[in-house]
Amino acid sequence: MSVVEAPQGNASQAADSQEKQPLAPEALLEALLFVAQGAVSAADLFLAAKLSEEEGEAALARLETRLATGGLRLQRSGRCLQLISAPEAAPAVEHFLGLEVNLRLSQAALETLAIVAYAQPITRPRIESVRGVNSDSVLRTLLAAGMVEDVGRAETVGRPILYSTTFEFLQQFGLQSVADLPPLEKSEGQGEAAHTA
Repeated sequence: MSVVEAPQGNASQAADSQEKQPLAPEALLEALLFVAQGAVSAADLFLAAKLSEEEGEAALARLETRLATGGLRLQRSGRCLQLISAPEAAPAVEHFLGLEVNLRLSQAALETLAIVAYAQPITRPRIESVRGVNSDSVLRTLLAAGMVEDVGRAETVGRPILYSTTFEFLQQFGLQSVADLPPLEKSEGQGEAAHTA
């Protein structure tokens, strides 16, 4: 039995032509996000890919569309982004990695987290005015759990700390961005006040 070998020149020429073809911008961004250690700012990502902000955003939109039907998603929080597994794959991923989801939040913590998620960035005094009770310990719990983070200080008297949700929050709730939060429903009192104003 004889083996037919391809001429060496053709194989090496084919390999050379494959190496010289540049990646599409969205493929390059995907590769950079894949090797990143965590969330990356869009500016740093575009700089590494040598793309303008406009080109980078267009490439991210194409990447996001392509990923929407696969096992990965593009997760955004502010101007930072990262690749994550699809929320639908969470049970299989957790089983495969031997992870246990053991985050249990109290009703007060969930209430506070919802306020932060919908009104971020938000200060503790503003959270307390919405809840009507002191929120120090609940905020400490959420900070320790990695669900909220200190994102700076408000430019008001006393310069209170501003809180926002984190990538951990997005992952725990299977969201790609805070824009994926369900819309708030207005209560009857709010609707009437809006009509009389």
